[in-house]
Amino acid sequence: MSATELLLKMFRYQAWANVELLDAMNGLSAEHHTAERHLATRLMNHCLVVNRIFAAHLIGERHHFASDNTPDTPTLTELRAGLTAVDHWYLDYVGAATPAMLSESVPFAFTDGDNGYMTREEMLTHVVTHGGYHRGEVGRILVQVSNGSEQGIKLPWDTYAVHLHTTEPSRRLRGQALLPEAVHTGQ
Repeated sequence: MSATELLLKMFRYQAWANVELLDAMNGLSAEHHTAERHLATRLMNHCLVVNRIFAAHLIGERHHFASDNTPDTPTLTELRAGLTAVDHWYLDYVGAATPAMLSESVPFAFTDGDNGYMTREEMLTHVVTHGGYHRGEVGRILVQVSNGSEQGIKLPWDTYAVHLHTTEPSRRLRGQALLPEAVHTGQ
């Protein structure tokens, strides 16, 4: 698998995982879980801002963000629209990227003014891993609220393996073909 193919898979996963997480965040009551909902929204808004910043770096444009989050907290509807748009942008960008583009190093400035220098491939990898880290933080918030609440909160099950088997159901069938041998050999 090429780097481009892997990056496309990772950005498809990220778009899917963002939807799963935002659906779960809808279960956080604005009335009963105000602080948790606010923190989860701020964390995912931070991801949105960082994704937009790195999108600008990738195409050599200024991003106009003074920080890695916005002063105002968006609604979940606004956050979903922003994440959906930026996820589609990344899928389009990676789909059009050539190996030469991906290996090209790009100088940029972080929001704190420090200089940075990464290949486009490294920037794209950063965006995916950064998003996964913060979705994990939000997932932990959802688990804590769910454990301490009578309110039913649907927890996301947004791992890469689940994504692959959900979006490519034939993988389950191929796994069944291996099952008898694995059971027979004790693996």
